[in-house]
Amino acid sequence: MNIPDKHVLGISGGRDSAALAIYMRQKYPELVIDYFFTDTGKELPEVYEFLGRLEGFLGRPIMRLNPDRDFDFWLKQFNYFLPSPQNRWCTRQLKIRPFENWVKPLVDSGANVTSYVAIRSDESYREGYSSKKENLKIKLPFREDGIDKSGVIEILESSGVGMPAYYSWRTRSGCTFCFFQQKIEWVRLLERHPDAFENAKLYEKSALDHDSPFTWVQGESLLQLSHPKRIEEIKDDHKKRIDKQKANVIMNPLRPDAEPLDIDDLYGQAKVCLACHK
Repeated sequence: MNIPDKHVLGISGGRDSAALAIYMRQKYPELVIDYFFTDTGKELPEVYEFLGRLEGFLGRPIMRLNPDRDFDFWLKQFNYFLPSPQNRWCTRQLKIRPFENWVKPLVDSGANVTSYVAIRSDESYREGYSSKKENLKIKLPFREDGIDKSGVIEILESSGVGMPAYYSWRTRSGCTFCFFQQKIEWVRLLERHPDAFENAKLYEKSALDHDSPFTWVQGESLLQLSHPKRIEEIKDDHKKRIDKQKANVIMNPLRPDAEPLDIDDLYGQAKVCLACHK
């Protein structure tokens, strides 16, 4: 029996994976690609709006893969210890595990499955998902074709899909309470989505009540971070970083008041989870 090849592409709700979906649709229109989004249930509302926009361009639905156990279940399993850069159990259980459960029947059937991952040519320090199955291949089209961050932005803008709306205030897609956020992003979450911020505070309080030594922000609780004086300090520090970068880069004359670079460029590149943030 001849089992047809399968092509899959994960959409995180972020800029790069969306651009890759557009790129593959334009460059390889003959490929039937199954697009999927692993939904933790804790995403920004802007992410869902962006997925709808992207579906309109692709002309295909983006499948929602939901975890069989939610965040609250896994938080209890991990003794109420919040996920952190050192222990990314949220990515393993809520992003990678649903993908593996979904793709396993395809791989076990003997189909050759190609998964396309949006690692750019300027991200030599990053590696994609490591497959242990010979018939599950990982391809990195942006790296292979020399497409960097500026190329990704050009793909999004020229297609008419544009950037996710949250990029005006936050670099991170993924969960509202992502621990990779910078402090300025937490402040902006408080201002734009106060309910989500309060929810993150409740998770943090629950963790501390169960003797977890970790908070979402290293060395500072959200209760402390949300104090008005602390907010002003964080905003002042962020403005100084922007002013410093503006002195060293050529500004876009069409957006002279915009932040000159991604938040990652202002604070340093974090080794983020690809399943969440690409």
